[in-house]
Amino acid sequence: MPRISFSFEDLTAELDAFEKKLLVAASQLSRWQDTPPAVATPHEVVFTHGKATLWHFHALANQVKSPPVLMVYSLVNRPTMADIDPERSVIRALLTRGIDVYLIDWEAPTRFERTRGLATYIADELDSCVQFIRSSRAVDKINLLGICQGGTFSLCYSALHPDKIAGLITTVTPVDFHTSEDRLGNLLRHVDISALVETCGNVPGEWLNAAFFALKPLHVTHKKYLDWIAMADDDAATAIFFAMERWIFDSPALAGVALKEFARAFYRDNALVHGTLQISGQRIVLASLPIPILNIFARDDHIVPPAASRALRHCVGSTDYTEIELPSGHIGIYVGGKARNLLADVIAEWLAAREVLKRSRARKAPRAKL
Repeated sequence: MPRISFSFEDLTAELDAFEKKLLVAASQLSRWQDTPPAVATPHEVVFTHGKATLWHFHALANQVKSPPVLMVYSLVNRPTMADIDPERSVIRALLTRGIDVYLIDWEAPTRFERTRGLATYIADELDSCVQFIRSSRAVDKINLLGICQGGTFSLCYSALHPDKIAGLITTVTPVDFHTSEDRLGNLLRHVDISALVETCGNVPGEWLNAAFFALKPLHVTHKKYLDWIAMADDDAATAIFFAMERWIFDSPALAGVALKEFARAFYRDNALVHGTLQISGQRIVLASLPIPILNIFARDDHIVPPAASRALRHCVGSTDYTEIELPSGHIGIYVGGKARNLLADVIAEWLAAREVLKRSRARKAPRAKL
C-alpha cells in the first residue's frame, strides 16, 4: 500500500490559502446588514382576509392562455423563498413565461389566535382568496400551485371545491406521511404535539427549524458554512447565501391547534392516503378528484422524499395525471439556477397543453341548433 506523504511547504500553503478565505469571509460578514427578507419582484397586495394576504405579480411576457395561478405556500417559513433574488426567483421565471401569478402570504398568528385550525386556513381563507380571483378576473376556475405543506392544503381544497379549480400543480408535496424514507415523519410521530401546544400555545418557528436541522445536522451546522467560505470572494454567491440564511431563520410561529391537527391527521393517522381526513365536516376523498394534476417532486429531497409525493398517483381519480421528478433538493427546486428554470418550463408547458386541449374540445363540441 503506497504511503501518503506531504511536505511542510504544502501544508503551509494550504493553511495560508484557507486563512485568506477566512479573512474574505470575515470582511463579507462585517458588511452584512441583517435586514428583513424582501420580495424581489414587484407586486401588489390586492386582497386580505384573516391571516391571508394575497399578492399579485404581473406577467412579464405574452401570457400563456390559461386561468391565473394561485401559489399556496406552507405555514412554515415565509414565501420569500419563491422570490429570493431576481436571478433565483421561480416566480419571476413563471412570469417571464407569461403566467399570471398570485401568491398567499400567511401572516403569523398572535398569541390570542392559538385556536386557529386547519379549516380556518383551508376552507375559509384559501377559499376567500380563490373567490376574489375568480370574481376580479371574471373566470369560473383558477389553477392552484402548492408548495410543500401548501400543496397538501391545495389537495384538500381541490377535493372540497373541484368546480373552482382548472388544474392542480403540487410541488414537493407530502401525501403519504408513512413512507420508510420520511425521516421527518418518523421523528415527529414521537413528539407529543398536544403537550407542546398546551404548554406553548403557538409553537415557535425556531422549534420546527430544530426538527428540520436534525435531519441533516452536519450539513446545516458545518458543511454549508465551510462551502460558503470557499466561495466568499464571489459577491453574487455570497448575496444569495445571506438571503437564504435570512429566509431559513425567518420562521413564524404556528397556530397551536392547526399544528396539532396537522400532526394528528397527517403524521400520525396518514388520513389523506386513507381517505379519513375531514375539513369543516367534509371528508377529503382524493379518489373523487376529477381535475388535471401535475405532481412535481425532487429526486434529492430529504424533507419530502419522492415516495411521499409519488403516492398521489395511487390516491387520485383523475384521468389527467402527470408526475415529474426533477434532479434537485427540497429548496433547490425553486432557487437552483437549472432546476428553477426547468420547474418553470414544466409548469408553463403543462398549462399551455391543457389550454390547447380545451380549445380543441370546444371546437369539436356540437353547436346547438337554433
